[in-house]
Amino acid sequence: MIFALGVVLFALGILISVAFHEAGHMWSARAFGMKVTRYFIGFGPTIFSFRHKETEYGLKAIPAGAFVKIIGMTPLEDEEEVAPEDKNRVFWRKPLWQRTIVLAAGSISHFILGLLILWVLVSFVGVGNPAQRDFYDNSVAHAVVNVSNACTPPADATTAYACKDTDAAGPAKLAGLQDGDQVVKVGATAVASWKEMATAIQALTPGQPVTVTVLRGGQNVDLSVTPYAGPLVDKAGNVTKTVAKIGVEPYIDPAIPSTVTYGAIDGIGATFRYTGDMAVQIGQSMMRIPEKVPALWNSLTGGERDPDTPVSVVGASRIGGELVERSEWQMFWVLLASLNFFIGVFNLLPLLPLDGGHIAIAWFEKVRSWIYARMKKPDPGRVDYLKLLPVTYVVIVIFAGFTLLTVAADIINPIQIFK
Repeated sequence: MIFALGVVLFALGILISVAFHEAGHMWSARAFGMKVTRYFIGFGPTIFSFRHKETEYGLKAIPAGAFVKIIGMTPLEDEEEVAPEDKNRVFWRKPLWQRTIVLAAGSISHFILGLLILWVLVSFVGVGNPAQRDFYDNSVAHAVVNVSNACTPPADATTAYACKDTDAAGPAKLAGLQDGDQVVKVGATAVASWKEMATAIQALTPGQPVTVTVLRGGQNVDLSVTPYAGPLVDKAGNVTKTVAKIGVEPYIDPAIPSTVTYGAIDGIGATFRYTGDMAVQIGQSMMRIPEKVPALWNSLTGGERDPDTPVSVVGASRIGGELVERSEWQMFWVLLASLNFFIGVFNLLPLLPLDGGHIAIAWFEKVRSWIYARMKKPDPGRVDYLKLLPVTYVVIVIFAGFTLLTVAADIINPIQIFK
């Protein structure tokens, strides 16, 4: 029940985001004197509508998006359908800078909404503490271990096994390792980082004692540790082989709080810092989309679903449901904010029928006219959208195919972040 509620809440959040996107187009168009005739949430049959001044507002039966109608979005629209008094209010007759703002206003609305969500989180609710992350990174860089949370799992335990109070302590803890110890040698192998330590431990023979040297209080301490055999998993959660383990994880000082709030004023700067981190992650994710397609297809044929593969609205809503089910409200709102940033950036790609494609064409027309004027040639006029329809259809087919692929993967083999 709670899971279903979370799915509905996240889907509603997406719908509100899309409605805000279209409202951004509408508000900016009105600000520049363009005529907006319709603003609807949803598609399909109309449930209800009403008219206020010159705009019809309404709700349609299929809550799969929203749309706004601004007269004269392209020259393809019949000028005869525009009333004489509205001739100067059509979109394409307005200055380039105004048209650019109107076209970009949808993405700007997503950015504003994402920033607002993050600001509320960092200011009043709490977000992940950067100091804790820095401590974790330092522990990984120097092989500083935590042994308190580890155990020796049963032989039939799965890769997702969670230690219980009744389980035996891990080999490292049994041997006398302490939280905050820095591992400097495994057997005869000197180690300086977590990667080197893990590699050395995994090469050991399970069940055979080995001397592990740790740096504690400025002095080296030798301890005899007997590793056990455990599964080694890849990023997708697949078991690749069985290796030796001793039951350690990166150390984080328990005195450092896991979350932190900044207050309304300091939260502004923190919001933009978090947004900058998200921007880098979004850029990297978008660059990796093509290489993730084979993994998506593989997940449809029984392969393990890579958690790094793209998700559709269906998959994102399902993850939102999991987060609500586990009361992970912070992650819920961060996910919604990051989705808004992603949609905002994606919509600005210079491809039709995206807003970024229309912006690119508008600026191409301006630059081309300027070049022709410098060459003392007649202005070539506006781009013929009819000639661009084949390219537009190709983009639509690619987007539709990718959407169907992600939706199918999210239904047949969904990502489970708490498996």
